[in-house]
Amino acid sequence: MAKTLSLNEIRQRCVQLVIDWRDEPGEEKQQAQSFVRHLLSAYGITGNKAALYEKRAKRTSTGRQGYIDALIPGLCVIEMKSRGKDLAQAEIQALDYIDDLAEIETPRWIITSDFFTFRILDLHATDGEDATEFTLEELPAKMEHLAFLAGYQQREFGSKEQELASIKAAQLMAGLYEELEGSGYDDHEASVFLVRTLFALYADDSGVWERDLFYEYLETRTSPDGSDLGGQLTMLYQALNKRPEHRQRNLDEMIQRFPYVNGGIFAEPLSIPAFDSGMRDKLLRACAFNWSDISPAIFGSLFQAVKDKKARRELGEHYTTETNILKTIGPLFLDQIKEQFAANAHNVSGLNKLRKTMGEMRFLDPACGCGNFLVVAYREMRTLDLQILQRLQELGDHTATAFFVKEDLPVRAEHFFGIEIEEWPARIATTALHLVDHQANQAMELALGMAPEPLPLGTVETIYVGNALRTDWLQIVPRSEQTIIMGNPPFLGHASRTEEQARELRDVWEREDIGRLDYVTGWYKKAIDFFGMMTKGRFAFVSTNSITQGEPVPALFGPIFAKGWRIRFAHQTFTWTSEAPGAAAVHCVIVGFDRNEKTAPQLFTYETVRSHAVAVPARNINGYLLDAPSVFVEQRRTILAADLPPAVFGSMPRDGGHLLVGVEEIDEVRQDPFAAKYLRKFVQAKELIRNEDRWCLWMTDLDPSDVSKSPILKERLEAVAKFRSESKAASTREMASTPYLFGQRSQPNVDYVCIPRHFSETRHFATVSHFGPEVICGDANFKAEDPDGFLFGVISSSMFLAWQKAVGGRIKSDLRFSNTLVWNTFPLPKLSEPQKQSIIDAGQQILAARALHPDRSLAEHYNPLAMSPEILKAHARLDRAVDKVFGSRTTLTTVQDRQQVLLRKYAELINSEMLPSK
Repeated sequence: MAKTLSLNEIRQRCVQLVIDWRDEPGEEKQQAQSFVRHLLSAYGITGNKAALYEKRAKRTSTGRQGYIDALIPGLCVIEMKSRGKDLAQAEIQALDYIDDLAEIETPRWIITSDFFTFRILDLHATDGEDATEFTLEELPAKMEHLAFLAGYQQREFGSKEQELASIKAAQLMAGLYEELEGSGYDDHEASVFLVRTLFALYADDSGVWERDLFYEYLETRTSPDGSDLGGQLTMLYQALNKRPEHRQRNLDEMIQRFPYVNGGIFAEPLSIPAFDSGMRDKLLRACAFNWSDISPAIFGSLFQAVKDKKARRELGEHYTTETNILKTIGPLFLDQIKEQFAANAHNVSGLNKLRKTMGEMRFLDPACGCGNFLVVAYREMRTLDLQILQRLQELGDHTATAFFVKEDLPVRAEHFFGIEIEEWPARIATTALHLVDHQANQAMELALGMAPEPLPLGTVETIYVGNALRTDWLQIVPRSEQTIIMGNPPFLGHASRTEEQARELRDVWEREDIGRLDYVTGWYKKAIDFFGMMTKGRFAFVSTNSITQGEPVPALFGPIFAKGWRIRFAHQTFTWTSEAPGAAAVHCVIVGFDRNEKTAPQLFTYETVRSHAVAVPARNINGYLLDAPSVFVEQRRTILAADLPPAVFGSMPRDGGHLLVGVEEIDEVRQDPFAAKYLRKFVQAKELIRNEDRWCLWMTDLDPSDVSKSPILKERLEAVAKFRSESKAASTREMASTPYLFGQRSQPNVDYVCIPRHFSETRHFATVSHFGPEVICGDANFKAEDPDGFLFGVISSSMFLAWQKAVGGRIKSDLRFSNTLVWNTFPLPKLSEPQKQSIIDAGQQILAARALHPDRSLAEHYNPLAMSPEILKAHARLDRAVDKVFGSRTTLTTVQDRQQVLLRKYAELINSEMLPSK
C-alpha cells in the first residue's frame, strides 16, 4: 500500500537518483523526461496524473507554440536544459509559458535543471530573495528545498497568498454545492458529502496519500457523462472508512491503493447522489487546484457560507481574518507562553516544564462556528511546541525527540473544544482541526525529520452541536485553572433578540430584568459560572462595543468584578469583519479576564475604528475599557454637578407633519398674513448639524379668529386633529382637542443650548449651537436653558466629549447623548464666578469664529480634516479653561487623559454625596 514518503525515505531515493545520473551526459531531447520522472518518483509522484509531461503551451513573448517539460497543475513547472546551459534563461522561458496557463494551473514554483544543477524559484516569495541553486550531488542534503513535491508545504500562515487560495478553494466548493443542490440531494447528506470531498481534495495535494490519487481515480474510474460518479465516490468513501484487511477482496485495485482514514469523516452511511457531466467537470477542475495552500481558518469561514446563494456570490468579501483572531488569543494566553519560551531559552528543564504546562491546557470556544478560533489557537500552540523541540535539540536534549507518535505530543487536537448551534459549521470545525493537525505534523517532519503518521486520523469528538446558553459547559470540558475560554459569540442587541433568546438570557443571568444587555453577555455569565470558586481562570470574547457603553456597563461588569475577576486586556472599539458574507463590519471590542494574576493589564487603543491597534500601558482597565478607576456610572434623575441646569427633550409635534413647513411650502405660508405670524424656525438634529431650512407653526399664543380667516391654518389644523384622533395611542388621541399645539412642548423663554441626540464620533467636538427662544427646538434634540452661554462652553469642550465617549451609549460608533446618563452624571466641580466667566468668554470666541463663515454648517465647521484655524484656536482656549477647573495643572492632550480625570472626579463626587451631612 502506497503512503506518503517520510523525509528520510525521500533522502534515500535522492541518493539513488544521484548515483544513477551523475555520469549521464545530460541531453535535453533524449533524457529530459526520464530525469524528471525519476526526480518526481523520488518524492513519491508516479504515473501520468500528477504531472503533465510535454504540456503544450504558447510563449507569450513570441506567440509561438512550445512544450513545458513537466507541469504539476497549481504547484510547479519543470523546465530541463542540456548540461551546461543557462538556467536563468530556462527560467525566463518557463515564466513565458506560465502566462498561457489557466488560472487554476498556475504554479507557485519553477524548477529548472541542466541535469547537474537545480534552480528553484518561489513565485510567492515577497522578500526579494533570489532563486535557490544547488548541484545534483548536493540534492540529498538539500532535498527539503523540493519537499513541496511530496506535499510538505512551508507556508506563512495568514499570508495574502493563503487568503487568496482559500477564497478560490471556497468558490470551487460553492460550485460543487450548486450541482448537489440542483440535483435535489438531501441537504444534510450534501453537507457530509462536501466535507468528504474537501478532505479528498486536500489529501491529494498535501501528502496524506499518493499525490493526485483521487484525481486519477475520478479520471479513470468514472465515465465522462458523470452518470456513475455518485456511485463510484460512494464506493470510495465507504472504503476509506475501512481498514484494508476489512475491505472486500475483489474491490477495485485502485480503491485498494487508498489508505484507511478513520477520524469519523467517512463513517456515516449516505444515499448515492446522482450527477452529470457538469458535476464531473467541476470536480476535475477542483482537483487541478492546489488545496495544500489553503488556510483551514480562513477557508472554514468561507466554506460555512457556500450553502447560502447570496453568500456564494460574495465569497471572499467577508471573513474573519487571522489577525483579528490573534488579537484575542495573543494577550489571553499565547504571548505569555512565548515570553516563557524566551525566558527559558537556555534551560532544558524549564523548556520541558513549559511543554508539560502546554499539554495541560484545554481550550473551549462556546460559540465556535466553523472553528476558526480553535484552528488558529491549535496551530499556534503546535508551532510553539515545535520551536521548543528544536531548541531542546540545539541544547543537546534529544530525549524529547527520540521518536514520535501522536501520544508524545503535549498539544493535541482533542484538547480543543467547541459548542456550535448548527450542524454544518460544527462539521466544518471538526474537519478544519484535522487539516491543521496535518499541516502541523508536516511542519514537524520538515523541521525534525519525524512526526506522527498522518493516517489513520484520530477521531475529533470535541465539537458539540447545541445551544451554548442551554448547555452545561462542565459536561464538555472539566473545570480547571488551565482551561481557556474564548470566542466570538453572536451579536444581538436588546432590540434584535428573539423572545426565546431573551428568555435564555434571563435564565442565564437568573433575573427577569435584563435591561439593555446584549445577547453576548450570556456567554460572559456562563464563563464565570464555569470557573465558579476556582482561584484562577481566563476567558475572552469579541463583543459589540455596546457592552462597554452606557446602561449595560454596570449590569455586565458589576457581577464580574464582584466575583474577583479583573480585565487582563482589552481592545477598544474597532471594526471586526463578520464571517457572514454580505454583513456589515461591526463595531467591536475584545475583553479578556483573569483572576488572581499579577501581570500588568494591556489596553489596545485605536486612532480610528479602522486603524491598527496601539498597546498602551495601563494600571487598571475598567468596564468602559479605560485606564481609570473601576467605577460605574448609572442613570440619575438628579444632576450631580451643582452648576448645571436640566437638559430635556425638545418639543415633539406629533402632528402627522401638518404643523411643519418645508422649503417648498414656505412661500405659500408667508403669503398668508394670518398663518405667517406663527411661523418659527424649527430645528431637528439634521437642521442643526446640516444648517438646513425648516419651519413650523408655533401657536402657543393663537388668536382663534385667525383660524377662520386663514384657509392654510384651517386645513392644517383639521389634518392634525384627524391624525391624532385616529392614533392607536390614547395620549395622542387626547391631543386632538388642541390641534394647534405641539403634542409635547418644552420651549424655553430664554436663550438655550441645543444638543442633537446623536453626533458623529469622528468629530473632535460636539456639534451643538446656541439659540434664542424664537428658534423652536425639536424632539430630535435636547435643550438646556443657557442665558449667559456657560452651558454652551461646557458642552463644547473636549472634557465633555471625553465624558460622552466614556459613559454614553452609541448607535454603531456615533455618540448618543442622554440627559440621565451623560448630562446628569457629568462630574463638573463647583465653579467660582471667575472660572465660569472664563468658560463663557471662551464659548463666545467659538461663536465668533463660526460667524466668520456664516454660510458653513456645523458639519462643515467641524469636519476633522478642514477645521478653520480660528475655530481650532477658540476651542483650545476653551479646553484650557475647562481642564483647569478640573484641577489639571498640565495640558491634557488625549481623550484617555481626560477620561481618567473625569472618572476620578466622578468617584470623588459620588463618595462625597454619600457622606452624611454634618
